[in-house]
Amino acid sequence: MGIHGVFMASLSSSAPPAQPRPLSPPKTQGTAQAPAQTPAQIPASPAANPHHRHRRSMATLRTVAALVLREMSTRYGRTPGGYLWGILEPLAAILFLSLGFSLVIRTPSLGTSFLLFYATGFLPFNLYQTLSGTVARALAYSRPLLRYPAVTWLDAILARFVLNSLTGIVITTLLITGILAVIDSRTAIDLPPLVEAITLAMVLGLGVGCINAVLMGLFPLWDVAWSIITRPLFLASGVIYIYEDLPPVAQDVLWYNPLLHITGLMRTGFYPTYNADYVSHSYVLLIGMTLTALGLILMRRYHRVILNR
Repeated sequence: MGIHGVFMASLSSSAPPAQPRPLSPPKTQGTAQAPAQTPAQIPASPAANPHHRHRRSMATLRTVAALVLREMSTRYGRTPGGYLWGILEPLAAILFLSLGFSLVIRTPSLGTSFLLFYATGFLPFNLYQTLSGTVARALAYSRPLLRYPAVTWLDAILARFVLNSLTGIVITTLLITGILAVIDSRTAIDLPPLVEAITLAMVLGLGVGCINAVLMGLFPLWDVAWSIITRPLFLASGVIYIYEDLPPVAQDVLWYNPLLHITGLMRTGFYPTYNADYVSHSYVLLIGMTLTALGLILMRRYHRVILNR
């Protein structure tokens, strides 16, 4: 069975079963008045029925899984080495940065390996960029499937977020492991900062993606405007330098860039002597959660307007 068959089977299985039509009581002779319906005979609303909520949750999981499989097939399954390209693209960017800056400076700002230094900055930044871009275009990508009652706008957003998050985590793990093996490093990795940095990048990417999904749906020119506004983001996010290398004026301005906190936090997990005192977990989390909540509220209000455009 192809991926289309799996997706259609999931949609059909996620639809709630038809309820049997209740039998009317037999008619009696005479003009006796029918007994009043007692409160126990009034059916409970679907929202208050725990079985209905469980059934809806399972339907959402099946729909999200089907959307994930569909995107995996369309993005990676139709080109030779599709999954391999997902690893080669960030690897090529890291190699380009390492080779270019090694010709200009002797050593990176931290450690002695250009590969490890730029990988620890580029990979969380790339995860954020990928998530924010794919989530922002989730409705446009799944627009034909949103005509089915079993597929909702939230399913489309969750599917793209889950797939690209898992893909980014796998790519980060493979590249970091490969780089450590190549440079023959005995770096003592501190795992909690790595997990925190990846989690914050995912939350921030989801938040920016949700709010942009609304703005791009309501105002198509926002897509072009956003790409222009965020073009210098690579240079302002601490990918090729550390916060302490900046002059005080630049530090005061760029501190408000949450990505600078994420890249700094990521590097503390690989360089034990580096203390990124400027990093604020709560600041990044507040921005990400606020944008996510605002984007979901606005999407719930305007998703029909966006889909009908």
